[in-house]
Amino acid sequence: MPSFDIVSEVDKQEIRNAVDQVNKEVSTRFDFKGSDARVEQTEYELYVYADDEFKLSQVVDILVAKFTKREIDVRCIEHGDVEKISGNKVRRKTMIKTGVESDLAKKIIRLIKDSKLKVQASIQGEVVRVTGAKRDLLQEAIQLVKTSVTEQPLQFRNFRD
Repeated sequence: MPSFDIVSEVDKQEIRNAVDQVNKEVSTRFDFKGSDARVEQTEYELYVYADDEFKLSQVVDILVAKFTKREIDVRCIEHGDVEKISGNKVRRKTMIKTGVESDLAKKIIRLIKDSKLKVQASIQGEVVRVTGAKRDLLQEAIQLVKTSVTEQPLQFRNFRD
């Protein structure tokens, strides 16, 4: 039976490259001269450090620009609260969302069921698998999900006949 998977993935190497570019630009910019502004990465967590909230917002803007340039969808970024660390220095935890969360997966399944397409959708971990009798029905389901779900970037993988 034909099937495909709906996933939400971000290339970890592209994130690392974007973070390296941000750190390089921050270290060479005149307005950051002598400041401790930087971005650190651990897996899918980013920590943005700066001397004050204004510089922090500038570093985040540079980060978003580098993500866009490297074709990483910025909808996968989830910014945390600004935390004060020693003195007047601040940091912000930024998460990169990967995988289809259960709430979004349930929304996708409800959307597919309400559309009356003759396909079945099921949650398998962080993946939503859609199966159907015909390839055309699966392509209609892909178009439906592409146009309806906009809060997180989704990819459609493992299209099998």
